[in-house]
Amino acid sequence: MDDLHRDLHPRTRAAHPPLIRPVGSLPLSTPIYQGHLFSFEDAEAMAAAFEGPARADEDGHRAFYYSRMGNPTVRMFEEAVNDLEGGAGALATGSGMGAVNAVLMSLLRSGDHVIAQRSLYGGTYTLLRDLAERWGVEVTHVSGDDLRQVRAALRPRTRLLYLETITNPTTEVVDLPALAALAREAGVLTAVDNTFATPVLCRPLEHGIDIVIHSATKYLGGHSDVLAGVVVCADADLYRRIWHHSLELGAGIDPMTAWLSVRGMATLPLRMAQHCHNALGLARRLAGHPAVERVHYPGLESHPHHRVARRLLDGGFGGVLSIDLAGGREAGRVFAESLRLVRMAPSLGGTKTLVLHPASTSHRGLDERALAEAGIGAGTVRLAVGIEDLDDLWDDIEQALAKASRTG
Repeated sequence: MDDLHRDLHPRTRAAHPPLIRPVGSLPLSTPIYQGHLFSFEDAEAMAAAFEGPARADEDGHRAFYYSRMGNPTVRMFEEAVNDLEGGAGALATGSGMGAVNAVLMSLLRSGDHVIAQRSLYGGTYTLLRDLAERWGVEVTHVSGDDLRQVRAALRPRTRLLYLETITNPTTEVVDLPALAALAREAGVLTAVDNTFATPVLCRPLEHGIDIVIHSATKYLGGHSDVLAGVVVCADADLYRRIWHHSLELGAGIDPMTAWLSVRGMATLPLRMAQHCHNALGLARRLAGHPAVERVHYPGLESHPHHRVARRLLDGGFGGVLSIDLAGGREAGRVFAESLRLVRMAPSLGGTKTLVLHPASTSHRGLDERALAEAGIGAGTVRLAVGIEDLDDLWDDIEQALAKASRTG
């Protein structure tokens, strides 16, 4: 304790506890900087901190002053994802939709035009529709696997091409390098939701994409205990643009969530290997079951995008698959309710296998026409495959299919 603190009243000393700065050693795990305020020794340093990424030093470091604008624990999470994706900067948000909003709201204005994949996460589809209705942002939905269709959709006001590495829930896989080249030739930015693939299976920036989006709630966190998102940019100026706008949105993440996300990412490659192993094993067994009309999984040779997936994805085909049940909506209901080990719940990417009926849950914002265009039927059921034993999962799914097959 220095002389100043020694002479202070106990009430004052209680409000100003000593700060511990490690010297000569480093923590092995990520520290949690729960406090939201940081002090400075001079006014110039504080003023520089307010400029955010624009005043980072040559190593990319910058001072922290208020956790909505930046926090050491949050920064460690951002850097962890940025390093895996190979980006120039990353921004963590309070949810996956916070990340999508940060990108769209910072890059688009009234009168702009967006080309988006037809098969998208329901929340993203609804947001694009809202931007069209309320702010006059024009949106054209395309299949994503026809370059001529994408080229024909380009307009002078086209600002963004929005894609998903593996689509939700139909597991389409588009040719990212070809689409990125087409967009760059037209002067259009590209954004890819890489949630389903994770940087373990695909790194879109390496294929020419400008922006990568993750719902870290899923595989990055990996344990169904966080709500977070992250944006990674290939270009530092683009990163700063999105970062500044995100401050106005208030889309930041809290330190505890960032810490849990960093901890989860330590086992990401191990978990993804098991997710992919289980999903492929289930897809192959489901493909031969009489109660299943179709299996949507890019690891199957019958999948229309299998060749693209083999070229684009590294080490597996993801942990999500969808099935179209022969008995339609009623068969889907009976199947989901008959599962015992597999849980009926939204989201994905955790250790447990989950089942979901997209038409009535994640994609409920789409009308019948939009559902059909996205390849989602009344009997489509999504399985987000966990890391359990494959045979245990199959035993549970097989008995549920037997009950669902009796609904016809």
